[in-house]
Amino acid sequence: MEAKIQKWGNSLGIRIPMPILKDLSLKNGSVVEIEEENNRIVIQPSKKVELKSLLRKISDDNLHSETDWGGVEGDEIW
Repeated sequence: MEAKIQKWGNSLGIRIPMPILKDLSLKNGSVVEIEEENNRIVIQPSKKVELKSLLRKISDDNLHSETDWGGVEGDEIW
């Protein structure tokens, strides 16, 4: 698929076609990683996970109770 590099403020930008965005589940505000690799530009979804997004996934169905790790060991304080 071909795309055109265009001026965007003081930088240059490229538009990512909608079929690619849908295939990769990307939306406005998604974070991607951009690298130069063997004279190619590689753009891929960021693998970094934010705590907020993980916490949003907690529900009554997947929330577990406390885990008993046993008695105090060494200088631990409970």
